[in-house]
Amino acid sequence: MAAWRERLAGVRGVLLDISGVLYDGGAGGGVPIAGSVEAVARLKRSPLKVRLCTNESQKSRRELVGLLRRLGFSVSEGEVTAPAPAACQILRARGLRPHLLIHEGVRSEFDQIDTSNPNCVVMGDAAEGFSFQNMNKAFQVLMELENPVLISLGKGRYYKETSGLMLDVGAYMKALEYACGIEAEVVGKPSPEFFKSALQEMGVEAHQAIMIGDDIVCDVGGAQRCGMQALQVRTGKFRSVLRRRAWLPAFPRWSLGASRLLFLFSRIKVVIFPKHQSTMWTFAVFYVTVF
Repeated sequence: MAAWRERLAGVRGVLLDISGVLYDGGAGGGVPIAGSVEAVARLKRSPLKVRLCTNESQKSRRELVGLLRRLGFSVSEGEVTAPAPAACQILRARGLRPHLLIHEGVRSEFDQIDTSNPNCVVMGDAAEGFSFQNMNKAFQVLMELENPVLISLGKGRYYKETSGLMLDVGAYMKALEYACGIEAEVVGKPSPEFFKSALQEMGVEAHQAIMIGDDIVCDVGGAQRCGMQALQVRTGKFRSVLRRRAWLPAFPRWSLGASRLLFLFSRIKVVIFPKHQSTMWTFAVFYVTVF
């Protein structure tokens, strides 16, 4: 018990992934993962600062927050760090005019961005939009540039919906990298700059925060490289065999979902622990007066 207390002493903020952690997408918008609505509500009533940190690039931030509210979560746009708004800031700062290979659901985020005479490519999870024609057009734009710039909204390999695992933007990003002989700039997890912007919005230092996600590389590994602690849930894309394959820095990494796993936030007197169902994202937050 003392070991967990020591590891989590000083934690002041929690970053939460969304897809695969709070809900699984799918027909009708998706379904909340069992226990997640109550867990987030209790976290937000605790002394901890809470922020949602997502690589979602099929929906605008407004649409995403609207979906989460319909599923029962009490969240606002100002509590979400997402890659599309961050990419727009970069485009404006660097005078970049993108060719957009993105999902129609997120296109509104780029309404104020000049897309004439493109000098870069921005790609997100375009889903069915990843046709040969669309991929080849992005390839042609990049190959015509003297200094090609490819910006990817995240680099996830896959994610989980209610119908099963789905290929994510990272697979298509790698195809364009290979074809063009370039390296993409990632805006989103596991980019250190993306994590740092979320921490800045939350007002805590890296060593005072913990990241909770289902992606062992982008969520857990990316957070640890920034100096945060990280915890992987056993929902969403979690697969134990892939967890063993993943390379991570030599930091402690914990998996939430096993029975008897207990985390203590000692200084703020909050206990976080899972229920017994190992397939659920189930941590509950309770206040305690003494340990």
